[in-house]
Amino acid sequence: MFYHFFRFIDQAYNFPGSGMFQYISFRAAGAIIASLLIAVIFGRSIIDFLRRKQIGEEIRDLGLDGQLQKRGTPTMGGVIILLAVLVPTLLFGRLDNIYIQLMIVSTVWLGLIGGLDDYIKVFRHRKEGLKGKFKIVGQVGLGIIVGTTMWLSPDITVREKVTQPVETVFVNPDGSTEQSIQLRFLISSEAVKTTKTTIPFIKNNTFDYGWLTGGNDVATWLLYVLVAIFVVTAVSNGANLTDGLDGLVTGVSVPIVVVLAVLAYLSGHIVYADYLNIMYIPQIGELMVFAAAMIGALVGFLWYNSFPAQIFMGDTGSLSIGGIIAVFALCIRKELLLPLLCGIFLVESCSVMLQVGYFKYTKRKYGEGRRILLMSPVHHHYQLKGQFETKIVIRFWIISLLLAAMTLVTLKIR
Repeated sequence: MFYHFFRFIDQAYNFPGSGMFQYISFRAAGAIIASLLIAVIFGRSIIDFLRRKQIGEEIRDLGLDGQLQKRGTPTMGGVIILLAVLVPTLLFGRLDNIYIQLMIVSTVWLGLIGGLDDYIKVFRHRKEGLKGKFKIVGQVGLGIIVGTTMWLSPDITVREKVTQPVETVFVNPDGSTEQSIQLRFLISSEAVKTTKTTIPFIKNNTFDYGWLTGGNDVATWLLYVLVAIFVVTAVSNGANLTDGLDGLVTGVSVPIVVVLAVLAYLSGHIVYADYLNIMYIPQIGELMVFAAAMIGALVGFLWYNSFPAQIFMGDTGSLSIGGIIAVFALCIRKELLLPLLCGIFLVESCSVMLQVGYFKYTKRKYGEGRRILLMSPVHHHYQLKGQFETKIVIRFWIISLLLAAMTLVTLKIR
């Protein structure tokens, strides 16, 4: 909104300072400051409101240390995150940018699904919340929207590297000439529609989903939609499972979003994209503004969500965080980096699947179920081993920072 307003002011009146809003870096700085202030200032009021309305978390007794002390802590705090993301994005982002539009739709969509789940838990007093099949339907629906938009929108393109022969003429002392032709790689000025993505650790680091379908347009679209559905569902559920300790998913997500912001900026800058040999994606740099708002929202929410938590984000926050990360990665065509970047989410999800699968297998084979972990997700396993909650959370933050650094290193390790 500010971008369009100050652009008009700059063109019409040449008002001093109005041109600063044309710079992504300036608007990203404004977005992160605004989101931090919104989360910290309005977060206190939202917590007080939820406490007055007795919108508290129902805690099941799982035998975990300090668990029952959290009973009654206000939940649905994801509303703070959504507010702190959407308002700065609307103010500082370019609303005519297709990627910003896609991220706003994704944020609202998953926020509604998570909000409905929390509403059923709190107000209908149904501990299971929204049935799993309905959550899946919502996630699949978002995957279809994202995949179809990425496939059909004329504004979503990339510019690839092409080879150009360069002829050099050498003049010898005797007056004769010699010609030498070399190939120079440069980014084309022509934008193309493609379903290419980035493969880490490989020199020629692009892969086209269309290769798997033999170039058939309908089959390629269906495959890409299935990929989008899988990524959105996997990452959003992974974040949801990780949300089990005070400040855990919030702190783990900050390095993830920082890396995605860096990758978006580099992919949207023709010079850096050329130097790093990554796809140049026109207009994608605008997502840095959204990512900045997300970072500010997460850090601001951590002000109240760190141990001992004054508020829980609920599914309103955790599903939205995971879904935002997934859609963001799809937009910048780095979804194959997510198993590394979101390694914490991956391990948490795998711990649940392995625990449930092994329990069912041993029950069928031996007549009684056996467990691999003391409890899943894996952060509860460490709790039952006697580790303090804050130690577990901080160690997971450190691992997330390490994985984020390793993800950035993939830009050079090929």
